Amino acid sequence: MTESILIIDDNEDILEFLSVVLKDSYTLHLAADGEIAQSILDKEIIHLIISDIMMPGIDGLELCKLIKSNVEYCHIPVILLTSRNTHQAHIEGLEVGADAYIQKPFSTELLQIQIANLLTNRRKIKEHFASSPFEDVRIMAHSKTDEAFLKKLDEYISNNIKDPNIDIDMLAGHMFMSRTTLYRKIKFLSSLSPKELIDLTRLKKAATLIACNEFSLYEISKMVGYSSQSLFSRNFSKYFKMSPNEYANSLPRE
Repeated sequence: MTESILIIDDNEDILEFLSVVLKDSYTLHLAADGEIAQSILDKEIIHLIISDIMMPGIDGLELCKLIKSNVEYCHIPVILLTSRNTHQAHIEGLEVGADAYIQKPFSTELLQIQIANLLTNRRKIKEHFASSPFEDVRIMAHSKTDEAFLKKLDEYISNNIKDPNIDIDMLAGHMFMSRTTLYRKIKFLSSLSPKELIDLTRLKKAATLIACNEFSLYEISKMVGYSSQSLFSRNFSKYFKMSPNEYANSLPRE
């Protein structure tokens, strides 16, 4: 999937310039002000935001602060563009949670490298979480708001892990979010669907139980909510690149 970038600037020339620079690598959404940007955020999956600071209405600093304090969007990296060449301006950008701060006029190469680095780092974190049996879900948090969201989500799945029927509706009700918003949030943070995240949480718990060496694999599959041991084994192999038996045999035993 091509990653999507939301560009916010009241200057049409800047919007057009950035569109030319980035259109071959990303799916672009353009907004002339903060209000239009918010409507796009409500409808689209956005992977990164580039925003000018000086805009009428909601300026870039205020918009960044709103984004970083809202559980629905706070995971999205924000690059702020400004013509203000002062340390205080830079500090203000960091204080509202900006992930990068670039002064105008800027090098297009610098901007492209900043974008690529932010997106690549997030991609690596997701891949590491999905392939590591003992990695905590909160490794994917990019803010305190994200951390609280993931902790609450993980606790609910863990507390109900024996139930084979946990689904997105149950998660959405617990998190007080719509299905669409919850799906979009989980998908961005983990690159997983809610169902895949539930499965992975089950399998990480199974890996912990296997390491304890107290239960049979059949017992463990039931304890983590699988009605079929063959499905349990298939999913375990899919994520961790080895079967439950191979994993058990790879662990040091006293």
